[in-house]
Amino acid sequence: MLDPALLRSRLAETAERLKETRGFTLDVAAIEALESQRKQLSTETQELQNLRNTRSKAIGQAKGKGEDVAPLMAEVAGIGDKLKANEQALAEVQAKLAEISLGLPNIPHASVPLGQDENHNQEILRWGTPRQFDFPVKDHVDLGERHGWLDGEAGAKLSGSRFTVMRGQLAHLHRALAQFMLDLQTGEHGYLECNVPVIVNADSMLGTGQLPKFEEDLFATQVGDSKRYLIPTAEVPLTNLVRDTIQEADALPLRMTAHTLCFRAEAGSYGRDVRGMIRQHQFEKIEMVQVTRAGDSYAQLEEMVSHAEKVLQLLGLPYRKVLLCTGDMGFGSAKTYDLEVWLPSQNTYREISSCSNFEDFQARRLQARVRNPETGKPELVHTLNGSGLAVGRTLVAVMENYQNTDGSITVPEALRPYMRGMDKVA
Repeated sequence: MLDPALLRSRLAETAERLKETRGFTLDVAAIEALESQRKQLSTETQELQNLRNTRSKAIGQAKGKGEDVAPLMAEVAGIGDKLKANEQALAEVQAKLAEISLGLPNIPHASVPLGQDENHNQEILRWGTPRQFDFPVKDHVDLGERHGWLDGEAGAKLSGSRFTVMRGQLAHLHRALAQFMLDLQTGEHGYLECNVPVIVNADSMLGTGQLPKFEEDLFATQVGDSKRYLIPTAEVPLTNLVRDTIQEADALPLRMTAHTLCFRAEAGSYGRDVRGMIRQHQFEKIEMVQVTRAGDSYAQLEEMVSHAEKVLQLLGLPYRKVLLCTGDMGFGSAKTYDLEVWLPSQNTYREISSCSNFEDFQARRLQARVRNPETGKPELVHTLNGSGLAVGRTLVAVMENYQNTDGSITVPEALRPYMRGMDKVA
């Protein structure tokens, strides 16, 4: 959520910036009209409250003197009725302003390149050299169907399209990747391991920005009288751990990580991505979340990206780092880096991690704050999150990059301790 001050005192500038960077048209006239009503109703409500208090005191004084208080009591009753109507009208106006605010994307950081789509993203670096194969390359689906280890038909039978069953050594390799990533982020990079719910309430989804804008992309369930949601990423529960809290400055940055199932409805077709494990309704991810003071968040963003890169480097997977342009960034992000891993079957790089600084966009929704040690006053924190990494997509990259002519898959050295010393998935 944007700072309300931007919509009150810098509305035209904010509208221009949103149009320039996000292609988002802000209804300035509607906001100005609502803000005018809010101010008028707020002033009238305060005046009525003061008048009621004054008349109530007068009733007490009149009673003390034995005077007739009926006219005063009738006046106070009338003031009360008007006050109630004003308070209701004010609440309705404030709700409309809040609804508009919740639908506004974050304003990108000044360092983010302008652009409309992924074609305007800025490549920062490439690491590793894609392998040259002396045999026809298979994609991960063909490799996984060996021995029935990757079974989309079984997944569809159990749950529908875009669900997959893994078996045998491939399921073991998938589990090994998750454990390797989690050990790296906790053991070397200082993240606190958390085990969090994968079903959360609407307040949690609202806090991190999935609601109300992206409800159609979520899986939901009804629990009693309340609606609950399956998490699209552990960003939601991890970030919400600081909702409605005031952190002490010396406790920041908080670094948290979790290995969870993730669920995304994502209506629509994605062509080749529907085949296999590139875009599933259910998948696993190692999520990284950081909570920082405002002045530290961009240094922490660079650090977080390096933590995701380290996974790919240790696995020997070629990748590139990309700074997303304004038109390709997520709704709540102020700056985002994507890591894209090389997939031989597609002869291109595909996203495997996205690391973002949300500045105080989520914190304002969450009321997540830190106490300024100099003033003693609470200030909004900055929140960051990123994949470290998406486990299924990493499995795809390992399978394709480490495939052999007979269809077996060489196990990267970093994973062999997690595979009981196995050097090949055959």
